[in-house]
Amino acid sequence: MSKTVEFFFDFGSPSTYLAWTQLPALCAKAGAQLQYRPMLLGGVFQATGNASPIEIPAKGRYTMIDFQRFARRYGVPLEFNPYFPINTLTLMRGAIGIQMRQPERFEAYLASVFKAFWQDKRNLGDPAVLAATLDAAGFDPQALLALTSDQEVKDALKAATEEAVKRGAFGAPTFFVGNEMFFGQDRLDFVAEALA
Repeated sequence: MSKTVEFFFDFGSPSTYLAWTQLPALCAKAGAQLQYRPMLLGGVFQATGNASPIEIPAKGRYTMIDFQRFARRYGVPLEFNPYFPINTLTLMRGAIGIQMRQPERFEAYLASVFKAFWQDKRNLGDPAVLAATLDAAGFDPQALLALTSDQEVKDALKAATEEAVKRGAFGAPTFFVGNEMFFGQDRLDFVAEALA
């Protein structure tokens, strides 16, 4: 039976960005398939009563220091976005829409949005900034915006978010290896063990 890691994610989480920088190599090493599962973190928080650690000042300060430690360990850039938190509804509908309609461009979309959000500190909640970011990555901003208004796309994101919550997710990133759930990029070692 082939091994799979389901990666429930939302661009608005720095922890998710860090996980995204590591998961492809982790899965390749384990001979596992990486299955990207876009979800809406705001919807997960609403359904579970959870909230961002940044909302608790002391925890938020510590968490950002810890994220920088992991970024140094991984050898990846991480810049805290001054526009955080950004409403990611359009971004996540874009992710699931491209996954459904243009799967060959999905990884390019992920790379452009994660880089803009957590390396270049861009305000992706601003439609003009988002359009320029997408255009620079070779996407048609108007076509992508139309895709995010497609009812099938909206329904798919809602269903994925509900599925994540039903399976026990309360935040992002959340990983599943079979029926076993792991939360947070600092649990990737357990994901690797589950794959082994």
